[in-house]
Amino acid sequence: QVQLVESGGGLVQPGGSLRLSCVASRIIFRLYRMGWYRQAPGKERELVATITSNRLTNYADSVKGRFTISRDNAKNTVYLQMNSLKPEDTAVYYCKVIAGGRDYWGQGTQVTVSS
Repeated sequence: QVQLVESGGGLVQPGGSLRLSCVASRIIFRLYRMGWYRQAPGKERELVATITSNRLTNYADSVKGRFTISRDNAKNTVYLQMNSLKPEDTAVYYCKVIAGGRDYWGQGTQVTVSS
């Protein structure tokens, strides 16, 4: 069974930065597109960013120019560098992979942006 474990969330002031990590196991990590999603209270889960096996990236309009997704295949890890954070970025952040026709999600990491 594929496992995804996120870390790096926390409380940060507006304008601050955080870097999230997601470590994957039980997959050949370098072959898969990885994604970061988020869910704010009372809202639907939404796409934040994706990165393909060839390191092509895609971002939600709301985070373009502020967030950067990257991957380290040697460490089976995908990162989300978040800069210039805003209160509206407050959410639980999840990583996701689709493997064998099935969605796998991590447990999520809370990001709170508040003064």
